[in-house]
Amino acid sequence: MINAYIKGTGSYAPKNVVKNDFFESVGSSDKWIYENLGIKERRISTGETTSDLAYQAGLIAIQDAGLQVEDIDLIIIATATPDRLAPSCACFVQEKLKASNAVAFDISAVCSGALFATATAVQYIKSGMYKNVLVIGADTFSTITDWNRRDAVFFGDGAGALVLSHTTQDKGFQDFILKTDGTGKEHFTIPAGGSEKPTSNDTLSSGEHYFKMNGSQVYKTAIDVVPKCIDEILSKNNCSIDQIKYLLPHQPSIRILQEVARRVGLPFEKVKTNMDRYANTSGGTIPIILDETLKENTFETGDLLLFAAVGAGWTWGTALYKW
Repeated sequence: MINAYIKGTGSYAPKNVVKNDFFESVGSSDKWIYENLGIKERRISTGETTSDLAYQAGLIAIQDAGLQVEDIDLIIIATATPDRLAPSCACFVQEKLKASNAVAFDISAVCSGALFATATAVQYIKSGMYKNVLVIGADTFSTITDWNRRDAVFFGDGAGALVLSHTTQDKGFQDFILKTDGTGKEHFTIPAGGSEKPTSNDTLSSGEHYFKMNGSQVYKTAIDVVPKCIDEILSKNNCSIDQIKYLLPHQPSIRILQEVARRVGLPFEKVKTNMDRYANTSGGTIPIILDETLKENTFETGDLLLFAAVGAGWTWGTALYKW
């Protein structure tokens, strides 16, 4: 049986650091942001596009995998902030990498995007259609943030990448559970700029090209659906939470992750976080924390990793990975 495993990882974030005291002008504070969200600082682009960040992370991942750019068969970019509405961000990245052998396309699931993209890549590999797939989660939420609102504190810019390759060994991705509930579409959205509400002077003046978020509903949904999804994948694979080495989650807020861990019975020291340094990089969160975790820890054969995310839509899911 062919399976897909993580052959290489990489991550990249802009050099520009914005600390919490920047947001005192909009009525927030370092104390409130850190206690409630777990954020101390975030990286904000000063001109680098989403494809620039994705290119850098992707190149590092390819090198980490010991491959050449020519070895990549497919590039999937998970992003909610592409360089342009058309063509796809993946086309920009393919050109910058000079990956002429690779098919390339985007997936849009916002904060769940990297998990959905990874699940898609795994199916291509398991089917035998492609052998080496580059998955990149990348976002520049600074470009859709109203810096005069308090919710500007949540997001940062960054990209993470993983190279998935084929294997016949007993390792790699064991299972995915992905879910969607479109009735949640209004709780995190960018109202204008699409076919429903095309760009106009009115949409520009009213700030409808910035993200709008119902923070309390995001919290309530996340702490409900993510633990249930984790319990489901563990039960489906006859696995207990005690067998999990680490949970590598999307980085929505420290309080969400603490409550998710409590509900599934996972000690919080097994939950990997980096939102103190990056904030929420949306599509970049899981691959960035994956890259950092794999390069800072030693794993033994058979170790189990758990991935989890929740994003706009609603979209959410989990994945089980065997080292």
